[in-house]
Amino acid sequence: MNSLRWRLVLALVAILVAAAAVLGGFTYRNVLIETEALFDYQLRQMALSLRDQGEIAPSQAQALADGQLDFVVQIWSVDGRTIYATRDHPELPSRALIGLAEVKVGNQVWRTFSTATRDRVIQVAQPVVIRKRLAAGAALRSVLPLLFVAPVLALFGAWVVSRSLLPLNRVVAGVRERDGHGLSPLPTEGLPVEVEPLVSAMNGLLVRLGESFDTQRAFVADAAHELRSPLTALTLQLRLLQRAPDEASRAAAIAALGEGIERSTRLVGQLLTLARSEPGAAAAPPVRLDLAEVVREALVDTVPFALARGSELELLADDPVPMTGDRTALGVLARNLVDNALRYAPPGAHVVARVASEGGVPVLQVDDNGPGIPPAERSRVFDRFYRRQNGGGDEGGSGLGLAIVASVARRHGAVVDLAESPLGGLRATVRFGDSA
Repeated sequence: MNSLRWRLVLALVAILVAAAAVLGGFTYRNVLIETEALFDYQLRQMALSLRDQGEIAPSQAQALADGQLDFVVQIWSVDGRTIYATRDHPELPSRALIGLAEVKVGNQVWRTFSTATRDRVIQVAQPVVIRKRLAAGAALRSVLPLLFVAPVLALFGAWVVSRSLLPLNRVVAGVRERDGHGLSPLPTEGLPVEVEPLVSAMNGLLVRLGESFDTQRAFVADAAHELRSPLTALTLQLRLLQRAPDEASRAAAIAALGEGIERSTRLVGQLLTLARSEPGAAAAPPVRLDLAEVVREALVDTVPFALARGSELELLADDPVPMTGDRTALGVLARNLVDNALRYAPPGAHVVARVASEGGVPVLQVDDNGPGIPPAERSRVFDRFYRRQNGGGDEGGSGLGLAIVASVARRHGAVVDLAESPLGGLRATVRFGDSA
């Protein structure tokens, strides 16, 4: 059964039944013992009251001989002669055992109490079967209230459980009211301390979902806006190609169309990379890796672009730098940093990538001798689609490179810092958490 309410109710009923059974058992046993002791006390008192009495009066003898009386009184002389018996009985005890005793005569067991005086012996006897029946009746009557109280307690317990689970019902109702357009936090006032951590965790999840949805909506809006221009340009270039009057014009239009397709392809690729690096996107599980090896592999993809621009690309990564992370995402981070350094620096630039471990913290640095970025703009370059206009670099970028770097860094708990480089341009430093 998956219902928490019914689990609690059944557990409470089981506890009540077990408690009632144990309590009833102890009560029944104690009442039996107390009743037996009371009956023995009656036997003793009756025998002792006759011990100090002389002759038994006829009226008293008639009362003791009543057939409805469970007790049988016998009196013997010191020489064993029967002086008195309350009534004739085929299986009366024929001898007396001083004090309390059980005597079996034929098929019947008697509980007796006998006392002796100077000239006679008095015995009061009672059938054991009658004593047990009376004791059992008294014990059952003492247990019967439990049979009525237990169901009432079970119903009360079920009501208490239902009342206690009302905060959960309110939380469920609140969650059902939320959707992608309304992810406001759930109220936490009046919640039990056991439920409050759950609601707080759900509120944190709602906040993260809201941020993720906002990011997705912003991404879709930005992507639609950014794709509109290159697609329009491609349409215009295609029309120019169709209207080209001669072979030279047609070749120029084809070359422009090819460049437009290449830029659009790069923009789409960057958009897909950014989408994969966003918080909440499906990502590969982190693995143990060597950051120096990851950067070395990533820089292989940038070598053709560096050669095409006549730029010099240098990697300083002599020692392994172990850490834990997503190999593919870290490769994208390193490649984008180096690609930006090459793209926004003049042709023939010098770009140096360094991977090291500083105090157990993995660090990636990329330096160039380009125009750099003014301090006032360094925080803005991590925004999506933000492009700086400069005279020395290529302006065909998508404005997503550093946004992707920042997103991958956040996923790895890293900090990206931009500063002036000793080479004269920009230094980008990515300092990861202590993953060694």
